[in-house]
Formats: sequence, C-alpha cells, structure tokens
Amino acid sequence: QVQLVESGGGLVQSGGSLRLSCAASGTTFKIHAMGWYRQAPGKERDLVAYITSGDNTDYGDSVKGRFTISRDSAKDMVYLQMDSLKPEDTAVYYCRAAWTEVTGSTHRNLEVWGQGTLVTVSS
Repeated sequence: QVQLVESGGGLVQSGGSLRLSCAASGTTFKIHAMGWYRQAPGKERDLVAYITSGDNTDYGDSVKGRFTISRDSAKDMVYLQMDSLKPEDTAVYYCRAAWTEVTGSTHRNLEVWGQGTLVTVSS
C-alpha cells in the first residue's frame, strides 16, 4: 500500500509564504495522481491543487496564481508552494494519493490520505 506524510505547516503572517511537502512510501509506482486538500474549522474539505503522473495540474479557484504544486518523482515527493498567503488560507492541509487496482476485469479506484499539517495565517 501507500503511506503519506506531510510536513511544512506552521504560522505565517498574511502575505508570507510556506512550502508544504508530502512524502509517499510503499507501492508508489501505482499512483496516478496526488493532490493537496484543506479543511478549515466547520467547513468541508476542499481541493487546493492536484498533479498527475503526466504532470497535468489543476487548482482550486481561491488559490490560482498564488499556489504552485510540483513533484519530484525520483524522491516520491509532492510539494505545495504557497505564496501571498491570506488569513482565509488557514486550515489543515492534507495530502492525497490516488491509484487504480486492476484484478482481472475489475478496476478499483483507491486513495490514501496523510495525517494533515496545520497552516495558520495571521492578519
């Protein structure tokens, strides 16, 4: 299976930057997409950004132009560079990996989540 460990969260002032890292281990060759999601208190977990094994990326509307997702496939790492941070970016940020298990004619879409890392942006 796949395991994920996030790091890099912390406290930053509005307008500052942080870089989150997600380390994947296990059967990482199966992964076809990885992403960052966030969940603020009392709110649903929302997509921040994702990147596919073909380096296609997409971002949530609220972070476009400020956040950049990247990956280092040799190290099984995914990064989220967050610039121009705002107080509304405060949330727990989760890393997610997705892959497909094929058994005969059966395809199962599987996913795993990291434990989350807290980002707090002060005004």
